[in-house]
Amino acid sequence: MIYLVLGGARSGKSAHGERLAKQMEQAGKSVIYIATADPKHNDDEMNERICHHKCHRPEHWQTLEIPKYLANVLNELIHQQNIVIIIDCLTIWLSNVLSSDELTAQKRALLLALENYPHDVIMISNETGLGVVPMGQLSRRFVDESGFLHQQLAQIAHQVVFCVAGLPMTLKG
Repeated sequence: MIYLVLGGARSGKSAHGERLAKQMEQAGKSVIYIATADPKHNDDEMNERICHHKCHRPEHWQTLEIPKYLANVLNELIHQQNIVIIIDCLTIWLSNVLSSDELTAQKRALLLALENYPHDVIMISNETGLGVVPMGQLSRRFVDESGFLHQQLAQIAHQVVFCVAGLPMTLKG
């Protein structure tokens, strides 16, 4: 199944995604955690966020740091058995590909990889379209592109959840 977990910053979306993965792990699956932050772009605050995430997930989960080429790694993992994949976070990934002019190709590749994917995939992403329209052109493009991406992923996903104040609300599935 494909899961899309949306929410604002500190909304509980990562915790919800990790709870889903732990449930699947109890059913015998191994968890592969794909982190999308690119360390070369991190500041101290971002490093603290990453540390917070690392401290709250089990150490035995395999972690892959994939800032751009999500479709490639999904395709490489396709032949593994009994796995669940968490991708955290798609908006960080979007920032990485948006700034490299690879957005269209990488988005198309991700959507194609997810169609009929044989493993459970939990995608976590920030819902950025609930606030005011940003003033800068790049910020507006980011908000627009994340909204378009979420709409496309929601069509593919079997379950879509929106988290607010730590409470998951099922939108689909």
